[in-house]
Amino acid sequence: MGSADTKARLSIRPLTPARWPALEELFGVRGACRGCWCMYGRIGAAYRKRPAEANRADFRALVREGPPPGLLAFLEQQPVGWCQLTPRAALPAFDQLWRLRRVDDLPVWSLSCLYVRVGFRRRGIATALIEAGVEVARRAGAPALEAYPIDAAVSPSASSTGFASTFKRLGFREVARRDPARPILRLTFT
Repeated sequence: MGSADTKARLSIRPLTPARWPALEELFGVRGACRGCWCMYGRIGAAYRKRPAEANRADFRALVREGPPPGLLAFLEQQPVGWCQLTPRAALPAFDQLWRLRRVDDLPVWSLSCLYVRVGFRRRGIATALIEAGVEVARRAGAPALEAYPIDAAVSPSASSTGFASTFKRLGFREVARRDPARPILRLTFT
């Protein structure tokens, strides 16, 4: 199945409390990225020192409180992808990291996590999630959307934040690079 076929059959929905079981299925017992459960931007590296269950419980509480902290991609009924999408202010730990600290005072939104299920990668799911994230941020009145992907030309590392080439293809521009492998990319809405 090619990426055009996958994209045509894909639906992208906000993560609401009713969709929590789909996120659990997608992330699995370990929580996708070594038990992070999208807490890294909220509490920093402390997520590694906590049981994955504590991260899961805290993220589930955020989902219950709302608004939805991201988007789920479904291929028919199966959850196949996720992106965390929030105002940057919801990710205070990023400001403690030299490579991800704010570029300026613009109240940007952040697409800070991008995860596609093994077996479904390289089919356009990440691109579809980014495109949907752009529209959600634009409709919410964000002045810009930022991302913090890996530059695969510099680092062969796997990424839970996506790859710079994908974001650049969609119009994101580099606004800072404090770490050679991790640019800060931004799409500004006019």
